[in-house]
Amino acid sequence: MSNQRFSDALQKKNDGRPPVWFMRQAGRYHPHYQALRKAHSFMDLCKKPEIAAEAAMGPIEAYDFDAAILFSDLLFPLEAMGMDLYYKPGPRFTWLCEDVASMAKLEGGAERAQHMSFQADAVAQTRARLPDDKSLIGFVGGPATLFCYAVAGHFKEKKEASLVAMADGRYDAFADKVISLLVENIVLQANAGAGAMAILDTSAGLFGLDVFREKLLPGLDQIMKMTKERLGADYPIVYYAKEVGPEYWSALANTPVDCIGVDWHHDLAEVLNNFGDRFAIQGNMDPHWLCLPQEEFAPLLEGYFENILKLPAEKRRGWVSGLGHGMVPQAKPENVDLFLKRFKELF
Repeated sequence: MSNQRFSDALQKKNDGRPPVWFMRQAGRYHPHYQALRKAHSFMDLCKKPEIAAEAAMGPIEAYDFDAAILFSDLLFPLEAMGMDLYYKPGPRFTWLCEDVASMAKLEGGAERAQHMSFQADAVAQTRARLPDDKSLIGFVGGPATLFCYAVAGHFKEKKEASLVAMADGRYDAFADKVISLLVENIVLQANAGAGAMAILDTSAGLFGLDVFREKLLPGLDQIMKMTKERLGADYPIVYYAKEVGPEYWSALANTPVDCIGVDWHHDLAEVLNNFGDRFAIQGNMDPHWLCLPQEEFAPLLEGYFENILKLPAEKRRGWVSGLGHGMVPQAKPENVDLFLKRFKELF
């Protein structure tokens, strides 16, 4: 059960309208989510499968996206490794890996994935509710992003702490513990019904190209290869990192990744033209445009689509339309409506 255009696009062979879904499409901008959040804690939204499925279904029913994505949080692997996670209102931990010695407190290994069985249940319940012609995407946090949270609480708050931790050996110890856990987490979701997997590694670009190549890429390659060994070579993997560019994508070309997510800082037509033969390409409209008054948003949207339409159709066969990052809380639902209306009219 999947959306054919989404499946075809991930194989770079879609000849019809491109598929569309938005990162964080079930989120704080949307009245359906707001109503759920009034009735339930964020932890319950994630850990009670029937509520997680309801959250994931909201944007499908409202906007008819081609794919749903598991409603969850990418930080649960850290909780499974022994870090006490709570929300106030954003994610916080009761302790952090503030030095090399503290890495020993983390409990790694594939067996820790049993602590995330609620994700499998949420995937199964979401898949049961989805129409047969909709795809379901699972996701895990990328190692670099999970590492930033583990050592600094959040890389946006303590960027310098993350850079120091990468340099002092903590990442090597972390990767040894987290890689097999992430693979098992992916398999858990896939076996429950997730037909594709997104590795969301927002902070991977923080450390620079040399560190990406030398430290991050080997672990990503291992995760992807182990996943495909378990689930089959044709199981689709999407990798998204913010603030990375062509040199990073060229490095990723040597991994078995199927699709790269592209942030809004890049000309999508150029990316499709230069990298679309190797990867499916997901993205990449600026999500902040959705916060604008519609009279300001509409011409930006037209220009964005016109630029992509200049490409020959065969260069768009692997395009998965969406945003260059997740939906922001201030996004206007009426702008989502306009995006989808014009997208389906033009493509």
